[in-house]
Amino acid sequence: MTRYRNVGLFVVLAAVWGSAFMAIKAGLEFFPPVLFAALRYDVAGVVMLAYALYATDSPLPRGRAEWSEVAIGAVFLIAAYHALLFIGETDPTVTSAAAAVIVSLSPVLTTGFARLLLPSERLTALGVVGLLLGLVGVAVLSELDPSNLLAGGTVAKLLIFGAAAAFALGSVLTRRVDSEMPIETMEAWSMLLGAGLMHVASVGLGESIGSVDLTVQSVAALAYLSLAASALGFLIYFDLLARLGPIEINLVSYVAPVFAALSGWAFLSEVPTSSTVGGFALIFLGFVLLKRGAIRRELRYRLGDGAGATD
Repeated sequence: MTRYRNVGLFVVLAAVWGSAFMAIKAGLEFFPPVLFAALRYDVAGVVMLAYALYATDSPLPRGRAEWSEVAIGAVFLIAAYHALLFIGETDPTVTSAAAAVIVSLSPVLTTGFARLLLPSERLTALGVVGLLLGLVGVAVLSELDPSNLLAGGTVAKLLIFGAAAAFALGSVLTRRVDSEMPIETMEAWSMLLGAGLMHVASVGLGESIGSVDLTVQSVAALAYLSLAASALGFLIYFDLLARLGPIEINLVSYVAPVFAALSGWAFLSEVPTSSTVGGFALIFLGFVLLKRGAIRRELRYRLGDGAGATD
C-alpha cells in the first residue's frame, strides 16, 4: 500500500506544480507580476508558519547558521526565482508548458553548481556533456535567433532560465550551511522574507496595488497558487523526499511539464510547439547523463528491494 500511496502523492505533486504554471499565466491578467508573486507567498508563508508551529518544536530560526539558511532561501528560492518566473510568463509567446520545461532544467543546474561550489562533488567529462545538453535544450526551446535576440519571447524565456538558475544556486548554497533547522521552519520564514523582498521590488518597479483586478478568476488563481501549489505542494514534496530520496523526487520536474501542457491547453487554449518538445528531450537527457551513477544505484536498490517484496 505504501508504494501506491507514494505513486499517488507523486502524481498529485506533479499535477499541482505543473498546473501552477497555467495558474500563474491566468492570474497575470489581473495582477502585476512581482506583486502577484509576493501576494502568493504572503498567504503561503502564513500557512506554512502555522504548520511549523503545529508540527515542530522549533518554529523560529535560532543562531547565525539558521538565519543564513533562511536568507538564502528567501533571496534565491523564493524572491529571485518567482520574480523572474512571473515576469517571464507575462510574455504572451511563453506558454505554460514552455515555462515548465525551462524550469525543469533546475536539477541539471543544481548538479552543475554543486560540482563548482561543493568540494566533495566532481564533474566528469560525461557530466559536462549532460550539463551542456541541458543548456542546449533551453536554447532550442527559446528558439534563439542571433540576428534578433529580442524576438519570439527569447528574453522572457531567458528570464525564466534565470529563475531556474537562481533556484538551483539557492539549493546548493543551503547545503553549505551547517544547520539542523526543521525544513518546515526554513520554508515558512523563507517564504515570508522572500515575499517581503518581492514587495520591495514591486514598489521599485512601479507596480501598484491599485492595478489589481479582483475577480472570481483572480482570487481563484491566487488561492490555488498559495494553498495548493505552495503550501500543499511543499508538504507533499518533503514527505516524498524522505520516502523516495532526491533522485526519484527530482523526476517530478520532468512530469510537471505534462500537466502544465494539459492545463494550459484545457484552460488557456495553449498548444505546445515542437521546440518545446525538443528542448524538453534535451534537458531530460542532460539530467540522465549528469545523474547516471545515482540513477544506476537507485535502480539496483529498487530492483533488489522489489525482488523480495510481496505487495
